[in-house]
Amino acid sequence: MRRINLLLVFLGFLVLGSCKYDKKEETVLKGNVAITVDETVLPLLQAQADVFQNKYDATIKLVPKSEAETLNDLFNGKTGVAVLTRNLSEKEKINFSQKKIIPKITNFAIDAIALVRNKTSNDTLLALKDVIEFMKGNSSNTIKGLVFDNPNSSTVSYIKKLANVDVLPENGVYSFKSNEEVIKFVSENNGMIGVIGMNWISEPSSKMLPYLENINVLSVKTLNGSSFISPTQNNIAEGTYPLARDLFIVNCQGYSGLGMGFASFIAGDVGQRIVLKSGLLPVRVPGRKLNIRNEIENAKE
Repeated sequence: MRRINLLLVFLGFLVLGSCKYDKKEETVLKGNVAITVDETVLPLLQAQADVFQNKYDATIKLVPKSEAETLNDLFNGKTGVAVLTRNLSEKEKINFSQKKIIPKITNFAIDAIALVRNKTSNDTLLALKDVIEFMKGNSSNTIKGLVFDNPNSSTVSYIKKLANVDVLPENGVYSFKSNEEVIKFVSENNGMIGVIGMNWISEPSSKMLPYLENINVLSVKTLNGSSFISPTQNNIAEGTYPLARDLFIVNCQGYSGLGMGFASFIAGDVGQRIVLKSGLLPVRVPGRKLNIRNEIENAKE
């Protein structure tokens, strides 16, 4: 019995030693990290993670969840790093400070919420006022139904705040589990308007292309304007599209780990180029490198 106890103690020391070794081995460019990501911007983060992992000895596991679930994981310590489509509120920051946690928040891109409709309708215009009235429970001649990805998603939170309502109307609002399901549903059902992250359109997966071919991205009329604005990269940059939102990576690890390295990468030159290529707007437009020698030689010719 004594030998068995000694063996268990020895194994325990081995386990503790291996844990310390793993933490010691993690750096800003090396190791393993799980990052909870708002599902509406998953394609962009997947592109970032793919490039980062190819450059460094790192493994990044992206866990897509709704906004509410992502915040809960941060507060409960289930994740140390998360990607959100908004900054933390003052109340949320106070909650972290009470736990002796000071989140490092990095703004890295500007996204947009896109409204999509089945192509059987020739109408590609929609007034934002109609969306707000529908969210307040009023009937509409232009909207048969609004389709969201998740009742706890960032898109629902954004539109509810815009309409100044606390709860969704009982009729005419539908929700699924992902942006992919919203796109598929809208592509197969006439009259429904899907509310999705623009990233799912600007950087679609191959399996979603057949569904995207059957939907139109709507141009939105602002509340105080007369023009209908589409969610293009240029319109987001000029601040004319009314449903734009900032993207943030929130790091609560509390040490210089892989989460910090990934955040720096996204905010750096390569990461910002990936944002630009994705169709969204980087917070810092990457500079363009010119080969002066080639430029002079071309001019002489």
